[in-house]
This record gives sequence, C-alpha cells and structure tokens, in this order.
Amino acid sequence: MLIAFDIGGTTIKGAVVHSLETVEPVRRMPTPTRDFEAFVASLKSVIAAADGRPDCVAISIAGVIDPETHAAICANIPCIHGRRLEADLRRELGLPVIVANDADCFAMAEAAVGAGQGHNIVFGAILGTGVGGGLVAGGQLVNTEGGFAGEWGHGPVAAAFAGNPPIAIPAFKCGCGLEGCIDTVGGARGMERLHKLLHDQDLASENIVAAWEQGDAQAARTVDVFVDLLSGPLAMVVNVTGATIVPVGGGLSNAQVLLAEIDQAVRKRILRRFDRPLVVRGACRVEPGLMGAALLGFKKVERERHSA
Repeated sequence: MLIAFDIGGTTIKGAVVHSLETVEPVRRMPTPTRDFEAFVASLKSVIAAADGRPDCVAISIAGVIDPETHAAICANIPCIHGRRLEADLRRELGLPVIVANDADCFAMAEAAVGAGQGHNIVFGAILGTGVGGGLVAGGQLVNTEGGFAGEWGHGPVAAAFAGNPPIAIPAFKCGCGLEGCIDTVGGARGMERLHKLLHDQDLASENIVAAWEQGDAQAARTVDVFVDLLSGPLAMVVNVTGATIVPVGGGLSNAQVLLAEIDQAVRKRILRRFDRPLVVRGACRVEPGLMGAALLGFKKVERERHSA
C-alpha cells in the first residue's frame, strides 16, 4: 500500500493506493504555499488516516525536480521551491518518497492505463492554463530522476507568422524568462491572448471554443491561428521522439473538436503517416496525477525490494 498525492498551487489531492485497480481518493485540502511545516502537516494528516504504514509516498507536483541538484523548481508553491524535496520529505515523514512533475505523471498514467496502452513511446501533452508534456518509452518515464524532458512549451520557437492568411505574432514574454515560447500562445491563456491580439476582445478560452463550434468568424480566426502555432512544434516533438500516440490532458482536452483539428494539422506535418488519430484526449479513468504518481511509487518500491 502507498499514499499518492497530486499537489498544485491551489489544492492537495490525496489517495490510498493498494493496487492500480484500487486507487481510493480520500481527501482534498488547500495547499499551504508559504509554510513548509503546514505543507508537511497536510501530508501527514492523510498518511495518518490510512489503514497501516505505507510502503512509499508518491507525489505529483506542478513543478520540476532538477536532476543534478535534486532541488524542486516550483514557483507557485514557494515553501518547497529550492528544497531538496524528496530528502526533506523523507526526513519529515519517515517514509520512502518519490516526487515527479505532474505532466510526467499524466504521461505515465496514460501509457499504463489510458490512451497510450500498447504503445512503446507515448508523449503526454498538457493543454491547460499553459503547455506541458511528459515522455514515456518502453513503460519507463524518461524523467525518472527528475528533469526537463517533455517541456515542449518552453523555448523561443513560436512562429512569427501564423494562420491563413498569415498574421504577425509578437514574441510574447514567457514566465520562464524567455520570449516566444509556445506556452505563451498555447493552452487556455495563450488562446485568450491570441483572441485579444486578433480582435481586441477579452474572452475566456471555453467561450472562444464554443463560439467557434457555433460558426463565429472571429473565434474561427483565433482557432485557426492557435492550431497553426501549436501544431508545428508538436509535430517536431513527434518526429524527434517517435511517439505513436499523444494523449492530451488539461482543460482544452475537453474540446474534442479542437483536438481533432490539432490532430489533423499535426499529422500533415510529421514524417510518419498515420491513418488513425494521433493526438487524442487522455483516457485515464482515475485522476492521472494520482495514478501516475502511484505507478512511479510502485516502481520505486519494486526497485528497492530487488536491490535489498
């Protein structure tokens, strides 16, 4: 048995996991973002309520673990930013701990029990508030020891012109410190930024998509530019990794018609030809952050038992 957590800047979700078939969400609570003692206390409260001592605590976080320093890079939870989080939590909780990026956990979940089942290389793409991703090959997460593989949302690669007819796209400043990242024009906030640029109108992404589906011309122009900007970099990710399926998570994954547009655009731009959908909605039945963390936790327990 292990305890899995999915921790974002707003909410901590906890679950008791006896097997991949029995993931039992038990509690949601606000994330203490600036008080590490309170952060630890929140985790302890879930662990204490479990029936027995867990073999491992497995955590999905909205951040990255630096593979060299093992420090957490997590701007939206300042109390853990810069900490060697696994080591600190092992000491505080008195249990084995594994920590992974939430997009990596999503990719693991989709590869094992979601849309990626049966595929050797799975690239899990996140189209939520921003853009993220994780890469699984041969059933193993590439970022097993932490790292930045799969972060296709960052890097100055956004096209300077997009759409039909093409329109100039500024190199928007990104929260990572660079300019022209896909994160600035992809995801929900990116779509909204594009709509403002094109039409000088503030509109929520879900309303843009709804208007597009109803035939609104302005929304259609926004979606055209959005898909054009997104599909080129995603096609390059597919070419480089050899992924044969791209499950998508995050809020925009709920827009099935939008995913179909992205899928068609990506398949036109890659070297390998697929006669089936490549970019698809994530299919993990349990919350993928919890499921992915649990998968990594079970793998950690198995490794440690074999090495004992």
